[in-house]
Amino acid sequence: MGGRNSVLLSSVVRILILKPSALGDVVQALPVARLLRRFHSGAEIDWWIESRLAPLLEHDPDITRLVLFHRQRWSAPWRWHEAVQSVLELRAARYDLVLDLQALARSSLVAWLSNPMLVVGLDDPREGAPAFYDVRVPRPSEHAHAIDWYLDVLRAIHVPVEWDFEWLPKKPDAAARLEALMPENGTQWIAIQPGANWANKRWPPEHFAALVKHVSSALSNVRFVILGGTTDRALGRIVCSAAPEMCMDMTGNTTLPELVECLRRCVVLVGNDSGPMHIAAALGKPVIAMFGPTDPRRTGPYRQTERVLQLDLPCVPCMSKRCRISRRMACLRDLSPEIAARTLIELLNNSRLRPRRTAEFGLQLDFPMIIP
Repeated sequence: MGGRNSVLLSSVVRILILKPSALGDVVQALPVARLLRRFHSGAEIDWWIESRLAPLLEHDPDITRLVLFHRQRWSAPWRWHEAVQSVLELRAARYDLVLDLQALARSSLVAWLSNPMLVVGLDDPREGAPAFYDVRVPRPSEHAHAIDWYLDVLRAIHVPVEWDFEWLPKKPDAAARLEALMPENGTQWIAIQPGANWANKRWPPEHFAALVKHVSSALSNVRFVILGGTTDRALGRIVCSAAPEMCMDMTGNTTLPELVECLRRCVVLVGNDSGPMHIAAALGKPVIAMFGPTDPRRTGPYRQTERVLQLDLPCVPCMSKRCRISRRMACLRDLSPEIAARTLIELLNNSRLRPRRTAEFGLQLDFPMIIP
C-alpha cells in the first residue's frame, strides 16, 4: 500500500471497526482494537456491534464509542428509518478508516455508506463484500485461523502486531459477584458449555453428563459450572443430573461480563465450538473442545487446538449448519465421553496447569487431535 493511502494512514484520527456478531467472532477481533490503540494512541476507535453483545465491550479501555446495530428491531419495516438515521450518524462522524472484519453484504454496505477516507476489509467473496473496499486483505492460507486473518488486516495498514496487551480486561463488578458464587478453597472449577449456535455443533448433553460423572468420581477436588444462555437451560439440567451436588447450573443466569469473569475463575473449559470457547481461549485457559462440522484450524481455540477432539470421518468438516448424512451427527455422537474425560483428567493432574500468558499467543499453531 502506498501513495495517498500511506499518507492517510499516518494521520488517522477516527477509526470504525465493523464486527457486529457473533460472540466468539467479536472476542477474536478484539486484538485488532488493542493493537490499533497502541499504534494510534490518540485516535477515536468506535465499534459497530449488535446491541445484545454490547455489554461485552462496554467501558472497554481501548474503545471510544459503541455504535449499536439493532438487528431484531430493525428487521421490521416500520423501524427502517432508525437504521437510516444510524448510517447518517456514521457519515457525520467522518471516519478516516473503516475496517470491515465481518465481510458480509450488510457490513460492507455500511462501510461504504459511512463514506470514510479508506475502507479495508477481508477478501471474502461469499456475499460480494470486497467490491466495497479500497484495500482487500486475503486469508493468509486456506486453513489460517480467523484471528491471523484479522491480524493481517493490521499488517496491511502498517500496524505492528505484538502480543503485549490484555485480551479481556477484568470487570470488577462482575468479578466480585463470581468470586462470591465460586469460592476456590482448593476447588478446581471446570466450565462446561453444552450449547452452540448451530444444533449440529452440539456434543450430546448426555455425553457431557457422562463426562461429569466420570471425572467427579475420579477427582474429589473439582466442581462444575454449566454455562449457556436461556435456550441452553434444558441442556444444563441434563448435564447437572449426572452429579447434582458437584454442579452449579448458570445457564441463562449470567451477563456477558459475568460469563467472562466466571471463565476467568475456572481452570479449564470443556465445550463445543462456541462463543464461551473463544472467551476461555482469550483468557489463556486450557480448552477441551468438541468439533464436528467446523474446521478447528480456522475457528478453533486460538493457539491450542492440540486439545480439540474431532473424529476422522469422510464428511468432516462439512462446514454446514445441517447434517445431511444418514447417521445424523455421527461426527459428534460417536465422539466418546470416555476419551474426553480421560483428556480432562490428564490435564487436571498436570501440576504445571496455568493460564496462558498473552505473549504466548505468538507461538506456533498446534494441530487438533484427530480420532480415528
